[in-house]
Amino acid sequence: MTMISNLRSRMEKRAQYRRTLNELEALTEADMRDLNMCRADMPRIAYQAVYGA
Repeated sequence: MTMISNLRSRMEKRAQYRRTLNELEALTEADMRDLNMCRADMPRIAYQAVYGA
């Protein structure tokens, strides 16, 4: 993989992470209770969804 394609891939992953996090942050408190999650969980959940770690 070239340096430019590697950079592009990283930028796309980061953008996908931000979109996922923004969607999670838009959830209401009731939605979060239904999903058994809290706001502090959101960055980890978004990261796992995008990067699979």
